[in-house]
Amino acid sequence: MTDTDVAWAALGGDPALVQRISNVAREGTLTSPLPVREVARACVGACALAAAEWGARRAGLPDVPEVRVDDGAVATAFHSERQLRVDGRAPVNFAPLSRFWRATDGWVRTHANYPHHRARLLGALGLAADASVDTVAAAIAERSAVEVEDGVYAAGGLAVALRTPGEWAAHEQGRVVAAQPLVGRERLDKASARPLVPLVRSAGEPLLPAAGLRVLDLTRVIAGPVATRTLALLGADVLRIDSPQLPELADHHADMNFGKRSAALDLAAPGDRRAFEELLAEADVVVTGYRPGALDRWGLTPERLAERRPGLVVAQLSAWGAYGPWGGRRGFDSLVQAATGIAVTEGSVEEPGALPAQALDHGSGYLLAAAVLRSLTEQTEEGGTRVVRLALARTAAWLTDGTDRAAERTGAGYDGPAAYDGPEPWLAETDSALGRLRYSLPPVHFTDGPSDWTRPPGRWGQDPVRWSTAAAG
Repeated sequence: MTDTDVAWAALGGDPALVQRISNVAREGTLTSPLPVREVARACVGACALAAAEWGARRAGLPDVPEVRVDDGAVATAFHSERQLRVDGRAPVNFAPLSRFWRATDGWVRTHANYPHHRARLLGALGLAADASVDTVAAAIAERSAVEVEDGVYAAGGLAVALRTPGEWAAHEQGRVVAAQPLVGRERLDKASARPLVPLVRSAGEPLLPAAGLRVLDLTRVIAGPVATRTLALLGADVLRIDSPQLPELADHHADMNFGKRSAALDLAAPGDRRAFEELLAEADVVVTGYRPGALDRWGLTPERLAERRPGLVVAQLSAWGAYGPWGGRRGFDSLVQAATGIAVTEGSVEEPGALPAQALDHGSGYLLAAAVLRSLTEQTEEGGTRVVRLALARTAAWLTDGTDRAAERTGAGYDGPAAYDGPEPWLAETDSALGRLRYSLPPVHFTDGPSDWTRPPGRWGQDPVRWSTAAAG
């Protein structure tokens, strides 16, 4: 069973449709001791197939369009935050305090890209706001890795102790995560079946499976925004909502907001809350990427959303999953790699390493978009408010589960292997309100599907708080 079979089965898809996928395997892409390339192509392939399936249904096609996954396009897209250039400037992806540190008994990984996370890290260590890297290193060197992990988490910051694969497998959170499905899927009620609104397109226009769908995007950083960026590629009207107190990092916004619009709303302000509820009343999909429970006080649990908008698709993404002792913890790809043993596998206990890309983020993002598309397909047959859930730690368990990927690694069954000549064929440039952007083209390809987004990102938080397209039904 290939990784593509695993991904498609997790989405509840018809196994026979996997035959619609072909691959161009390229040696030298996403090289790792772990099957990163195979998992990456599986996530992208499953997403493209879910889009092709839904598009065929809406367009009344006799067959699901063929999907083609090119390892070069996938590898470039999985590095999109690194490939970005803004007026020729390369982005800064990690702040100085986001790194591995030596503790008394090993290593600890911190994440402090956002100002509030940096402040909480320094506060937990009892350091001044302007503390230097050397000062932080000295403070952590006096503590055990777990002491730093627990203390920083208690302060609302982000830090994890480096663990081996065996240590994570024995950890309570590791055991709970491994027992969960790769893609959690749930039907909450008996809401009416979704009307199948036909796609009408002129000759030469791309097939846009998500045309007319309205997506409320409540995500940040990479994984969630990859999902909503993909839905925008496929024609959805995606409106990302952020709190004005938590602006996104400029380079993340430039990379992740292609095809989308961006607005800021303070849900604690009555007027902004009314505006949000008006958006929700006409939304088809809500995607959240905050830690579990963070949005509950605003009535954004799947159950409360279903009460106000029956027939919605709710997609939730978290670092550790909404279960187990770490169910309420914040997290990012780099931290999950450290905790789950990936950093040891990519390096060693003495010198931890990292995946060749933030593959947990990107892979989970494409899988989340696929889960939304498959939910839409299922709703036309069975109805129901749908909830799909993914966790970076569960994607990590898939990556490290020991499945034999030998056939995929040799390129058997694929159109290749071919040489990897670098990212240039899968990069493009465009002018935008943010400057001249070089960016990674989307890797999701199927016959007659879109090859690029229809709009570049605009300025953060500056778009109108309203839907821009007619509803799809």
